[in-house]
Amino acid sequence: MGGDLPEMAFEISGDLAELRRLVRRFVDTELIPIELTSCENDKVKSDVMRRLRAASSGLGLDRFDVPESHGGLGLGMLARVIVWEELGRTVAIPSRAEDFFGADVSPTLWALGPEQAEKYLLPTIAGQIKWCFAQTEAEAGSDPASMRMRAVRDGDHYVLDGVKRFITRAHEADFAEVVAVTDREKGSRGGISIFIVDMKAPGVKLLRSQDMMIDDRPWEVAFDHVRVPAENRVGEEGAGFASAQRWLSAGRLRHGAKACGVIDRCLSMAASYARQRVTFGEPLANRQAVQWMLVDAFMDLHQLRLMVHHAAAKYDRGEDIRVEAYMAKVFGDHRSFVAADNCMQIHGAVGLSRDLPIEKFWRDQRSMMITEGPNEVLKTAIARHVLREYS
Repeated sequence: MGGDLPEMAFEISGDLAELRRLVRRFVDTELIPIELTSCENDKVKSDVMRRLRAASSGLGLDRFDVPESHGGLGLGMLARVIVWEELGRTVAIPSRAEDFFGADVSPTLWALGPEQAEKYLLPTIAGQIKWCFAQTEAEAGSDPASMRMRAVRDGDHYVLDGVKRFITRAHEADFAEVVAVTDREKGSRGGISIFIVDMKAPGVKLLRSQDMMIDDRPWEVAFDHVRVPAENRVGEEGAGFASAQRWLSAGRLRHGAKACGVIDRCLSMAASYARQRVTFGEPLANRQAVQWMLVDAFMDLHQLRLMVHHAAAKYDRGEDIRVEAYMAKVFGDHRSFVAADNCMQIHGAVGLSRDLPIEKFWRDQRSMMITEGPNEVLKTAIARHVLREYS
């Protein structure tokens, strides 16, 4: 599925079109009907998750993003963004949620050596252990060069000291992928490394969880003189930042795909309500102000899908998609928030209520403009590319 791809995939057909129909039907029949009652305390209820996993297994999409060599389907990126887009149409599962199509596997783990893969990667794929990613700090969010977490070599170990915050799932993780400075002078250009750290190791301490406007309760985590075996370093020393940026391209593309789903659903809800709601003797759909909101969302969805599918096709050909991923995230996160905001406006007071999923889309998509690279930071990176290309 996803085979040989043309230079630009303007239309989805064949196996990919069938994949879209399959997942869309699953979202429409299994997720949307329960989306207002599926979660409790920011997590999918255990009985609901069991039902969803049983239902999803019938689709044949278990471990769809895991390589065939490790027992997965090994779907290409274009196929994956189609799945992510359709799942983006519902708030039945938290936006940073468990994946009922199989265990969530961090891209970092694919870079592990054989022994560490046996210890961390394979059990993660099997759903036996969980992970968290620890990069953000109080003084180093979008600016990793300011990171204070240190990893100092001591024989066949590294000693880690520092505090991370906004770490999702830290309280239930068996291990953390910790980003730390190994060479202060080199900074992000060869001085940052990634380590696998057992969360029960001496010196690791959960400090506090933080209430957020979204369905996420991330943690602040202290690493106090934590000794980590040198073999738990991911890749070469100093290569952590460059590796993370490559992995983040897929994550940013996922932002764009999810945003497609959000715009699609908000457009559907807004158009339907605008036809039904009558004010001052005529439907909202007859008012130009409302029509223009719908048209903006429609055009945004078309543009975003082309951006995301183009980037995914390039990724599947093995090409660098950093700039395309930046654009998909910046445009997608912003325009999906605008779509949710306009959908809320069209619905009026009921759009503010939790009787509809609109307020959840609104909160989630506002948060997406900050996570995995604030839009302003990514625009600066795009600007550097533009100035090189048009010098």
